[in-house]
Amino acid sequence: MSQHLVAAGSGPPKRPLAIISGGSSGIGFSVAEVLGKRGCTVAILARDPARLDQARANLEAQRIVVSAHVLDVRDGAACTALADALVSEHGPPLWVVASAGIVEPGFFLEQDAAANLAQMETNFLGTANLVRAAAPSMVAAGRGHIAMVASAAGLFGVAGYAGYCASKFAVRGFAEALRIELAAAGVSVTVSVPPDTDTPQLAYERPLRPAAIAPFAGSGRSLPPQVVAAHLVRTAERGGFLSAPTAQLAAIARLQGLASGVFARVQMRLLRRNKP
Repeated sequence: MSQHLVAAGSGPPKRPLAIISGGSSGIGFSVAEVLGKRGCTVAILARDPARLDQARANLEAQRIVVSAHVLDVRDGAACTALADALVSEHGPPLWVVASAGIVEPGFFLEQDAAANLAQMETNFLGTANLVRAAAPSMVAAGRGHIAMVASAAGLFGVAGYAGYCASKFAVRGFAEALRIELAAAGVSVTVSVPPDTDTPQLAYERPLRPAAIAPFAGSGRSLPPQVVAAHLVRTAERGGFLSAPTAQLAAIARLQGLASGVFARVQMRLLRRNKP
């Protein structure tokens, strides 16, 4: 780890805290494995108590220090209460990883509006709720990594995934703005844009994927969540913004990032000049 928290006085160093939503499975669980093996205390958050218990047991079997917390990230007040409790016990987090997400495939005009709302509430607003709850303590400490899991569907539109794309584009746009706002505070922001990844979410999604678009949406080979998680952590530690774990996605991300990178640097300079 590049940064560590130290307890007051002459006691031993405290373990850095990593708060991970969607931590009971998939990419979130794999991030917990990576950070836990690097010496972090990992606080995994998810809605399903049974999955959380199993994930906690799996992490403990790897000698990772872990706490598991039932949380619906759509509940902003609950996010704040839990973040406050974790900060009180462990100090400001070194890592906040927003990995909780859902997908409901379907053509927009054929899909109930509730499906679009559910994806936006969990994928975008849930991410924002967790960040809003934890980031102030990171800013006060002057360090830390905020990592968000978006999707390749946050880089380009995919038919049959209008609601999902909208929510993941929102995560990427939120991350782009937030990295500018928090740069001077020493808090980095990274967003992952993985392709299909072997997770319970993908297992749920595949049978519901519209058949007409399946040759495109499922054209690439899915990645193990461990690969996506490791790439995300490496990218964040290097201070990178977009974590694109395949060569094809990296090329797309570089093209899209040229303009946004220039715009970001201009804004960062303005904020530094006008800092109160």
